[in-house]
Amino acid sequence: MTGLDLDIRHSRGDFSLAVQAALPASGLTAVFGPSGAGKSTLLRLVAGFERAEGRIAFGDQVWSDQGHFVPPHRRRVATVFQEPRLFAHLDVRGNLSYAARRSGAEIAPVVRDLGLEPLLPRRTGGLSGGEAQRVALARALLTRPRLILMDEPLSALDQARRAEILPLVEGLRDRLGLPILYVSHSVGEVARLATHVLAMVQGHVASLGPAEDVFANSAAAVAFGGEEPGSLIAARVIGMTDDGLCRLGFAGGEILLPEPVGPKDAKVRVFVRARDVMIAAARPEGLSALNILPAVVHAVGQVNAASSDVILDMNGSRVRARVTHRSVRNLELSPGRACHAILKSVALARD
Repeated sequence: MTGLDLDIRHSRGDFSLAVQAALPASGLTAVFGPSGAGKSTLLRLVAGFERAEGRIAFGDQVWSDQGHFVPPHRRRVATVFQEPRLFAHLDVRGNLSYAARRSGAEIAPVVRDLGLEPLLPRRTGGLSGGEAQRVALARALLTRPRLILMDEPLSALDQARRAEILPLVEGLRDRLGLPILYVSHSVGEVARLATHVLAMVQGHVASLGPAEDVFANSAAAVAFGGEEPGSLIAARVIGMTDDGLCRLGFAGGEILLPEPVGPKDAKVRVFVRARDVMIAAARPEGLSALNILPAVVHAVGQVNAASSDVILDMNGSRVRARVTHRSVRNLELSPGRACHAILKSVALARD
């Protein structure tokens, strides 16, 4: 079943947005792109805070089309903003009770899952940024939403607080079975959290699909803006080598990491930055790199006056390499060309 079906247009001043997309009914879809791409505007239109031209439907319910508009409070959409927006005159328990009374939800399971027991009697003004955002997440869940919107919920937090919240968002993604629309401008967040990506540039969709496919799509490269693009690889832990390396299996072969990342058969995602991928016409010898894999050139796209993005296919897995035009010419890189990819640095998909 399609979760969210969008065919909308919206203008404000010099900015115009036009989005046509069908988003999945579960998992976390990251809305990603540079500042000014229209990411937050899209969430406001979905929530019903602003009206759009065209059509918005969720499941079998039309929320907005010509002559028809469902107000925000009837859409059963929960929104988590960059700022928690808690009620300052209530303690944490009061904030959660307010949401629970309106929906009839039980507070105890959410409090337990998000580790909020010690915070219940505290006033919201005395909470740290990470604590306040946890309370905001809990309050959103207690509304019993059909759809959760998150508008850069971690951007105001320092690295330590972000590390507290990211596993909670992962848990919501994996347990709830609800669609989450998550606005971010961080490649690291998207790599770690997203099951799907809606990449936006100047109010339009640059690419939409599973996270691994969008990261490997040359058409989406402009959506990365100033961020360094890369590739996501879905892998499985095979085990450990005798000399302490972690073996990961994926469609294109085997990747080695210098530290254990989970038990055998655990599913993980690794992130390889495009600038950390070298290309060789033949398998090189005498290198310190752990990961040298056979590949076939899938596509070559120009990035700027000096550089190209080369998309490499490894038995169905796509990896992006950023190289110079000179390297493309010297290695005669074109679709179908067999080569080897040298992965200089591979990391778990963590922010």
